[in-house]
Amino acid sequence: MRSLFRSSNLRLAAIYTAAFAASVVVLGAITLLSARVALGRQFESRILSESASLMREYQTEGLIGVVDAVHERDTTPGALDYGLQSPTGVAIAGKLATARAPNGWSVVATPKKHGGSENNRIYVTPLSGGYRLLVGDDADRVEALDGVLLRSFSLAFLGVIILGVAGGYGLSRGVHRRLTSINGTAEAIINGDLSRRVPVRGAEDDLDRLAVTLNRMLDRIQSLMESLKQVSNDIAHDLRTPLTRLRQKLEANLAQTGHSDALESALTDLDAILSTFAALLRISQIESGARRAAFRATDLTITAATVVEAFAPSAEDAGGSLRLEANGPVLVEGDPELLTQMLVNLVENALRHGGPGVAVRVVCGREDGVARVSVIDNGLGVPAHERERLFDRFFRLEASRSTPGNGLGLALVAAVVKLHGAEIALSDAGPGLEARVILPLAA
Repeated sequence: MRSLFRSSNLRLAAIYTAAFAASVVVLGAITLLSARVALGRQFESRILSESASLMREYQTEGLIGVVDAVHERDTTPGALDYGLQSPTGVAIAGKLATARAPNGWSVVATPKKHGGSENNRIYVTPLSGGYRLLVGDDADRVEALDGVLLRSFSLAFLGVIILGVAGGYGLSRGVHRRLTSINGTAEAIINGDLSRRVPVRGAEDDLDRLAVTLNRMLDRIQSLMESLKQVSNDIAHDLRTPLTRLRQKLEANLAQTGHSDALESALTDLDAILSTFAALLRISQIESGARRAAFRATDLTITAATVVEAFAPSAEDAGGSLRLEANGPVLVEGDPELLTQMLVNLVENALRHGGPGVAVRVVCGREDGVARVSVIDNGLGVPAHERERLFDRFFRLEASRSTPGNGLGLALVAAVVKLHGAEIALSDAGPGLEARVILPLAA
């Protein structure tokens, strides 16, 4: 969920929502001001029109005609308010007759029938003979209309925010799910599962086209990787037989001629080549999954103890140490021979590359419902950027390749880990290196 709220799509939707909401605010302000001005003008225009009409009535019908007109208008629903005052200010007719207002425009508070007062905007017209004509209306009507408009735009603004947030969240959630699927596929491939592909929904949109392109690329990469592995396996398989025959001939020649440094050196080099080919074929066999038939309940503690017991004397002879730290049996489902080989390779790697006097610990136990076995040394360690490459075939930290080895030991470990559905991680042991293998416990 946190990653969803960090989504660029959601941020973009939020920006568009904010921009649209701001435009609604600006539009509302302009509309409100325009409506206020228009209503004010209409309000005043109506009052002026009535004032002019009554003034003409006064000119044609006299005072009696105006009084009758004011009385008639006062009883008409929805009409304006009127008043007629004598030259001395005495009320003659109309609701506004008692109002005290100067000539022209003014706002005067007048009493209501049922108590209270209202603000009337009044226009006072002087008539001949000193009489004054007052025409006005409730000024609060304009304010009430302003309030209605303001509430309407407030609701519209709230609707825009709700729709924008809901729409942005929905859009981002859909895109986020698909991007998460692509990211999950990429992570699986990084972890070695080249068979994974990006799901295609069939919507034929941009993300579907991207998924199709990525899948074609992954198909090509997988094909190239399988071809490369197959070439390596074929070379190892095809050359193993003639190299074995060559070794037999060299041994026979050495038996006939006696001691020969050249023949013994050739046999040593040939054994190294055969060992490399054997490791390649063994890795290929493990990766094929054929060894799953040998899976059975295996105690990792016993396996680790066997390996430590076998290598401890040679570690001590070299000035180092090797010990086991375990607390009870740890049962896993796996191939005992391959699990032993995995630990042998990890221990050999730690003893060989840890440096003089290296101390190696094999820690075996349960942790959070899984089995854990770690090989930890206090040696020179491995740079962080090189650790993942240690599981590649033929990769060696020593560029000169002057020490014994073929760079396939940890590649075989990775193959065994994958076959058992386990995980392996290399980390800094401060000092040294820790190789941690996590396996599911036996049911």
